[in-house]
Amino acid sequence: MTGALRLEVDIPRATLVIDRPDKRNAFDYDMWAALPALVAEVAADPDIRVLVVRGTDTFSAGADISEFTTRRRGGDAIRHYNEVVDAGISAVSGLAVPTIAAITGYCLGGGCELALSCDLRLAADDARFGIPPARLGIVYGLASTKRLVDAVGAAWAKQILYTGDHLDAAIALRIGLVNEVHPAGGLDERSLALTGRIAARSGVTQRGAKTIIGRILRGQHAADDDVTAIYDESYVSADYAEGVAAFLEKRAPDFP
Repeated sequence: MTGALRLEVDIPRATLVIDRPDKRNAFDYDMWAALPALVAEVAADPDIRVLVVRGTDTFSAGADISEFTTRRRGGDAIRHYNEVVDAGISAVSGLAVPTIAAITGYCLGGGCELALSCDLRLAADDARFGIPPARLGIVYGLASTKRLVDAVGAAWAKQILYTGDHLDAAIALRIGLVNEVHPAGGLDERSLALTGRIAARSGVTQRGAKTIIGRILRGQHAADDDVTAIYDESYVSADYAEGVAAFLEKRAPDFP
């Protein structure tokens, strides 16, 4: 546990819980700074196959704006604060295992940025999304903007950033901001089912897919030696041997 963040491990699943309900789970500086170490704990445990990120009563209302006149006052302080946020977000997006954001209530600003750093996003039908720089007179960073554009396309990214308006879950689903929407009471059940399904599949496939998709999103359009090595290594892996054996024996695979 680190302040208002805690890591709950129930193999093969880990859950990063945002728990600051008095501030609608808004992230302060210490929470952003704690993210890399918490993610490193997940990365260091080979038995963890999926990370779920969720809030308590709500996902996250974003960054704690009350710190903007202290922690983010002056050029050097602003740059340092942004570097800490970027390091936290990059730690989540760079994790090798699949990541899922389970979103209830508000998912705004930095909270939305955190959700976008996850591979998949499940939302309750009461969820509300928004990114508010246009309400604050600041410019959204390039890496954060790219994640938004990758998810929803340029036109919707412009509308979200130009207006700062909130979007409901139905619109978020339609534009690709989230993968699925479920009744609020059923979100935990769906999250458990999906993490179980992912954990039962090949980690070799998932890690390879995550790496290659990341390269595509960064502009790579043709295989290189590193990508070829990912292919080649999969065919000599224990997962491949088990997958083929299970198929021939007409049983479910038991991946290591």
